[in-house]
Amino acid sequence: MKFRCERDVLVEALGTAGRAAAGRGGSMPILGGVRLSVTGDALEVTGTDLDLTITVATTVSGSTDGIVVAPGRLMTDIVRALEPGAVSVEADDEELRIASGRSHFTVRTHPAGDFPRLPVPSGDSVSLEVSGLTEALRQVTRAASGEESRPILTGVLMAAEEGGLRLVATDSYRLAVRDLPGLGVLEEGQKVLVPSRALNELLRLLGSSEGQVSLRLGAHDATFGLGDGGSPGSSGSLGSSGSVTLTTRLIEGEFPNYRALIPSNYPNRLTVGREALLDAVRRVKLLARDATTPVRIALRPNGIELTVITTDWGTATEDVDAKYEGAEMTVAFNPNFLIEGVEAVTGDEVALDTLDALKPATLRPIDSDAYLYLLMPVRVS
Repeated sequence: MKFRCERDVLVEALGTAGRAAAGRGGSMPILGGVRLSVTGDALEVTGTDLDLTITVATTVSGSTDGIVVAPGRLMTDIVRALEPGAVSVEADDEELRIASGRSHFTVRTHPAGDFPRLPVPSGDSVSLEVSGLTEALRQVTRAASGEESRPILTGVLMAAEEGGLRLVATDSYRLAVRDLPGLGVLEEGQKVLVPSRALNELLRLLGSSEGQVSLRLGAHDATFGLGDGGSPGSSGSLGSSGSVTLTTRLIEGEFPNYRALIPSNYPNRLTVGREALLDAVRRVKLLARDATTPVRIALRPNGIELTVITTDWGTATEDVDAKYEGAEMTVAFNPNFLIEGVEAVTGDEVALDTLDALKPATLRPIDSDAYLYLLMPVRVS
């Protein structure tokens, strides 16, 4: 195998595909590698940990077709450290050689035949608007759990709902629900559970781009396509010269009955400026040295008072102008979860609906029912 390309193009391809590689490979060193395949002037770089696979396709100046598996992190670090300009890459069955200017590196490779078989996308392809999908994923993935001991909660539920698509995630302390009307991605009654890690990688790839991303849902996997052939005009991290395919294995199991957690109505509603609330919570949170220290919100008709009390550091309070309708009470929340919920709500104002100090509360935008963020309160004396 032999090809030449610009350093920055190769760095982007290696870095993007390498995000799916399994660290240093653990008990399977081959999973710490990236697979480079050259056919003509087309280079494909692939990384996988068996659950997540990312393939980057880009154009290079190819001399000899071939396939090689190189240590992913090492090769990325080497290419990134080179001077700007053209990079030559040549490989045989035992080693890969990288040259640029006066720099020359030789790296031992893995047997290409040991690399896992790449997943073949299945299912019909549908197109999604990048802007709407990006916003929805940012609102929902934050509520997914990071605890691998409960794999069901590390996923985002995608379900057909009322003529559209619903995204749901929960870590058992909070719940995020976002509706995308008009998206016929799933058949009526169909639902799948997509790992939040894969969706966060997709968010990273989408960046601030616009256009469309393709989605194929198979029986056991989901495949997202970006770049040339059905994706943003300027794909997230690759510019306009490349394309990316991200395939993730779906999570098997039954997602919790989240509907039972959402009260049908709330007697109390707080309406407050989004930025004013965020700034105030961030300030009083300075005394909360760990997430177990709650922020207390005293709900009053003429506004709210935020309080953080710690035995070691002291007390912080701040008043915030707001409109409140309902019974006066004090409710407490994990400050980090509260901040993430308020950040996810769009618009200038946010509504906080409560039943009482011990029942789940919800954050919503004022002018839309498409999103809600349910938050369990913290019991305080």
